[in-house]
Amino acid sequence: MKLTSCALYMTVMTMTLFPVRLLFAAFMMLLAWPFAFVATVGRSEDAVEPLSWWRWLVDLVLKAIMRAMWFSGGFHWVRVKGRRALPSEAPILTMAPHSSYFDAIPVTMTMASIVMKAESKDIPVWGTLIKFIRPVFVSRSDQDSRRKTVEEIKRRACSDGEWPQIMIFPEGTCTNRSCLIAFKPGAFIPGVPVQPVLLRYPNEMVRISSTPKQGVFKILWLTLCQLHNSIEIEYLPTYTPSEEEKKDPALFASNVRHIMAKALGLPIIDYSFEDCQLAMAKGPLRLPRHTCLLEFARLVRRLGLKTGVTDEVLHEEASRVRKLCGSRLDVEGFSQYLNQPLTEEVQDIFSLFEEHGKMDVREYVIALSVVCRPFRYLETFKLAFRMFEAQEDGAVVEDELAVVLKTALGIGDFVVCDLFRAIDCQDKGKITFDEFCRFLENCPDFVEQYHCLHELIPQPSRESTSPSSTNGFCADFSPRDPSTRSAAHSKKQD
Repeated sequence: MKLTSCALYMTVMTMTLFPVRLLFAAFMMLLAWPFAFVATVGRSEDAVEPLSWWRWLVDLVLKAIMRAMWFSGGFHWVRVKGRRALPSEAPILTMAPHSSYFDAIPVTMTMASIVMKAESKDIPVWGTLIKFIRPVFVSRSDQDSRRKTVEEIKRRACSDGEWPQIMIFPEGTCTNRSCLIAFKPGAFIPGVPVQPVLLRYPNEMVRISSTPKQGVFKILWLTLCQLHNSIEIEYLPTYTPSEEEKKDPALFASNVRHIMAKALGLPIIDYSFEDCQLAMAKGPLRLPRHTCLLEFARLVRRLGLKTGVTDEVLHEEASRVRKLCGSRLDVEGFSQYLNQPLTEEVQDIFSLFEEHGKMDVREYVIALSVVCRPFRYLETFKLAFRMFEAQEDGAVVEDELAVVLKTALGIGDFVVCDLFRAIDCQDKGKITFDEFCRFLENCPDFVEQYHCLHELIPQPSRESTSPSSTNGFCADFSPRDPSTRSAAHSKKQD
């Protein structure tokens, strides 16, 4: 009955309220365009001119138009707590949690600068509005863009308040607001005071988040169909870094994140934007919920083993491992292989692959390839076949395919018999990489189609405190206590 009422409500709102709000919001954006265009004509992108009375007036008009646009979208109440610091007091505003496109509301209220893709400025209407707030543009085509972006943020932050404040979402991606993931260091590299800004959506109806699994139009539709939406913006006291934090942006970011998490009443987890990409990658290597690869990614990142890993490095590792001819290493041998001291993190990585006190290093290389190239699954499969294939015919047998696939998915077991028979049409007892690729083209969802995981029951580690039921993004990543170690889901379940 409740589902029927909800469906009826959404149907009525879709046919009545949604088109009216959408048209009014579009009208507001078109109305704002000429004001933004006039204000940006002849303006330098490298310097800040004195704020004239007419630019100040345009700024007020644009804020009013943007507020009307959000009001038309159902955000009738915007509650602001705390005092926003002056640009000279805190050049950078760090905002979290980042969960949807509607987190842009504070940007339009403050007209603070943001970091955006350079391609955005070429979008009709939208590009002109974006240029008005003087964003820091990031170019995907420029390999040196990341360094230039950091330098530009630092230049503006150290201008003693001449430039507008820069508003940064340090998480770098959207979550479902149930946790704070690791902050990227960009906002903290300049070593200047920052002001933490908290976002809350008190309306119980607002449970949506703009993750890659949800389309832009779907998010817009769900929100505009709600009668009332609300957002709360809280400015915390300015955080001034210590000398130690100025030298260590990661420490600076971590301390600010702890303060924001405490004020929000949310847990923190030691996973990053790259881990989100890994968890949400689609294709044959779409990770199951109980994968251990997210824990593996966290550990290799902590040890610095992902830094500088390119295709060439992975191929060199594959060649190096192939020379071992499948020899298994104990934890001391694995530590020597990594050229790392035998730390707790090295032992944790070893425990993810260990069986009877030893591990096959080829599995480590496969896992490293997945976390470094989450969207290039064919390259990972090719690398794995290269390490396992026989020299005389370049083929792998059934047990070897099982090892490759379960390692690439980060699970403890993989039912491969039916799958292998489907690929091995000629019943040779072995398959080549080309045969595997041809099969993937016709059956990219082979994991589900051949029930490769149907016998797998995830067994949480005795040390894990991860919630048993999914809460969206965060339950897929780690226990609520980031200090809790998890060597869960070892590669073999005895």
